[in-house]
Amino acid sequence: MAGLKESFTGKINRKLQKKLRVVDVAAGRQKADLVLKNACYLNVFSNEFCRGDIAVAEGLVVGMGEYSGIKEVDVSDKLVLPGLIDAHIHLESTLLSPAEFARAVLPHGTTTVICDPHEIANVMGVDGIEYMIEATEGLPVDVHFMLPSCVPSTPLDESGARLDYRAIDSFYEHGRVLGLAEMMNYVGVTAGDSDCIEKIVAAQSHHKKIDGHAPGLTGNALNAYMSAGVYSDHECSTAEEALEKLRKGQFIMVREGTAAKNLNALLPLLDKQYYSRCMFATDDRHPNDLLSEGHIDCIVKKALAAGVDPIIALKVASHHAARYFLMNNKGAIAPGYLADLILVDDLEKFNVLEVYKKGILRYSNGQVLDFECPEIDENLRQQALDTFRVNELTPASFFDPRRKAIIGMVKGEIITTDEGYSDEVDTEKDILKIAVIERHRNTGHIGLGYLKGYGMKSGAVATSVSHDSHNIIVVGENDADMAAAANRITQLHGGICVVEKGKVLAELPLEIAGLMSGSSIHEVNQRLENAKTAAHRLGVSDGIDPFMTLSFMSLPVIPTLRLTTRGIIDVETQRYV
Repeated sequence: MAGLKESFTGKINRKLQKKLRVVDVAAGRQKADLVLKNACYLNVFSNEFCRGDIAVAEGLVVGMGEYSGIKEVDVSDKLVLPGLIDAHIHLESTLLSPAEFARAVLPHGTTTVICDPHEIANVMGVDGIEYMIEATEGLPVDVHFMLPSCVPSTPLDESGARLDYRAIDSFYEHGRVLGLAEMMNYVGVTAGDSDCIEKIVAAQSHHKKIDGHAPGLTGNALNAYMSAGVYSDHECSTAEEALEKLRKGQFIMVREGTAAKNLNALLPLLDKQYYSRCMFATDDRHPNDLLSEGHIDCIVKKALAAGVDPIIALKVASHHAARYFLMNNKGAIAPGYLADLILVDDLEKFNVLEVYKKGILRYSNGQVLDFECPEIDENLRQQALDTFRVNELTPASFFDPRRKAIIGMVKGEIITTDEGYSDEVDTEKDILKIAVIERHRNTGHIGLGYLKGYGMKSGAVATSVSHDSHNIIVVGENDADMAAAANRITQLHGGICVVEKGKVLAELPLEIAGLMSGSSIHEVNQRLENAKTAAHRLGVSDGIDPFMTLSFMSLPVIPTLRLTTRGIIDVETQRYV
């Protein structure tokens, strides 16, 4: 007991000494660790750009005005802004390990993300959440978590785990857990399903936020959803939908990702009347978009190009998410706030030149400075590399002469339409076979249906990234290639595969839970782009991401039709068709 008391006392003393130094530096009695001299910086409180020195000590901004420092950097020709924040992202959907994700987004000024690990939780259960917490500890990009609310997304789906509120409750005590992630089962919430409501009540008992996911929800159903305690939404695709939700009190996450791009439709919200309840989010962001366009900085650039007031765009990209998630020391350049600072050239080009995380330079001269990767428990690491339980498939596995519903794809969207029924592939009518294969428990369940709008003329495409249960999803012109593609996914322990006449044309291994690669972003992107090229050569329609779009065809919480391991369901009624 004496040793424990001494340890606690020592910790308090260390914190006290740091605080005393912060006060001394702020008062001008000691030199700062870092001073950005002659800075033109964004003041998010007075909605203006101010000029002065920015002093940093012990990882905090301690003052603006006139300061001297151990290190001084003249930034008079640059703009200094708060680090950018992604209000909602699934790190797994970048296909990158968390450390590689950090390397990818630091050059774009991202210093904090709020992550929903429900992709890996659907594969590994609570061990998946623990894996992501360990894999993000100490990264130069802060990763906070919202706990998965729907594992699986609905009771009709088959995932690797089923998490009720008891399973996740202990995670609320973790310092980086901020609340309950997107409550996708809005049908269950509005119907008064006790399992859904229990999770909300549990989160509220910990005084945590609850995020929403309710595409198209309106009227009394929206009232019921919000009355249950859901505070935000990132699924708005029209300004009318967003304004109804905003007027009723929800915060709106303006999403611009790879699969869903809603910024243009929601630009009317980015004005003085509405912007205070808006944040930017990507949700899902593929490697090529991260490399070629960027991250949150890309949304800022698009908003600025569309004529949005710069201060509005920058506050929505930083301060508002910090305020919403009660991260009270982030999202601003002010005394006592974390020194998460980005330097850009100007508001026209908006090129990120340098990034400081807690006052430490992490990106400069086009290079991410080296950092140590977190250590992951060996048992967790091995578990993540072995998540497939599937017997070998044959062409007969995909044969069923009965008529099946046709899922209609909508170009540029992840919603679908009901296109009737078919009992055969017809490439002239753009009708292909689609299957979802249960891969977690070797149940042998294979859901079959047809897909219209994908465009492929021959071969098959398969991926283990199939939201949200992440079974194997495969679409093809013939059963033999579908079997070959699905089998190759199992052999890879997860990934993406394009097959024609039994030959693998391109593939991307995703060995971490069947969702992420341990390779660099450049290697992942090269393999992914090769696979896209191969898929398009087989006829996949222009404007369709062959894999990202396909992965959403199994998500049974976005209208209208979706395919699960047991067959096609009508999302709005949650019944098989």
